[in-house]
Amino acid sequence: MSISASGEARIALVTGGGTGVGRAISRGLGAAGYRVVISGRRADVLEKAAAELGGETGAEFFAVPADVGNPASVRGLFDAISERYGRLDLLVNNAGVTVPGVALEEVSFEQWNAIVAANLTGAFLCTQQAFRLMKSQNPRGGRIINNGSVSATTPRPNSAPYTATKHAITGLTKSTALDGREFDIACGQIDIGNAASDMTTRIAAGVLQANGSIAAEATIDPAHIADAVVYMAGLPLSANVLTMTVMATKMPFVGRG
Repeated sequence: MSISASGEARIALVTGGGTGVGRAISRGLGAAGYRVVISGRRADVLEKAAAELGGETGAEFFAVPADVGNPASVRGLFDAISERYGRLDLLVNNAGVTVPGVALEEVSFEQWNAIVAANLTGAFLCTQQAFRLMKSQNPRGGRIINNGSVSATTPRPNSAPYTATKHAITGLTKSTALDGREFDIACGQIDIGNAASDMTTRIAAGVLQANGSIAAEATIDPAHIADAVVYMAGLPLSANVLTMTVMATKMPFVGRG
């Protein structure tokens, strides 16, 4: 049970928390005793997820629609959290998108901007607002967990925009961990390999490999990602998992290429 020093349930925010891996993380945190704010762009999806997850876990889920790539929308999200709870103990920067595998030169400027906004700018804007709240709340501090990817260090073919943003997330994680140190704000990153979701459906069916072949890849239940996040989140602020890789054992990652 995740209880703060004041005896109340800790507050968590999961961006992209209504679907896929984000939903699994939200469910895991709710089952661990957190009050969970889930955010995403589609209000209907969020409201349905909040109702279902609350019924499954018995926890409180608060749905707040927001576009993490929009500064005003992110401010509104954190204002809603501050007004309802007065604090934030955990931010999970999970929201992200990718594009279908196309040649690097075929990626449009609009697609590039959309991926950077969702995957990188969104994580930065949410981290910025979390810092402001975590520094000022009492007791001070909190934890931020960024959703990275094994692609950050070992990319797939035709994944330049996604890979670039996830590589940048590693830099953001380290800078956040450093800048938050003085204020009891811990930051870590979970690099995920082939968690089953709508984004990985094509991976299980067959995807382009570095040698030009098409091969189906192993996937894992996103509940394993949720378990890892709950572990990271449950540490005292004096301890931190800076990076963790959770992946399908049989996916082509170690020795990929």
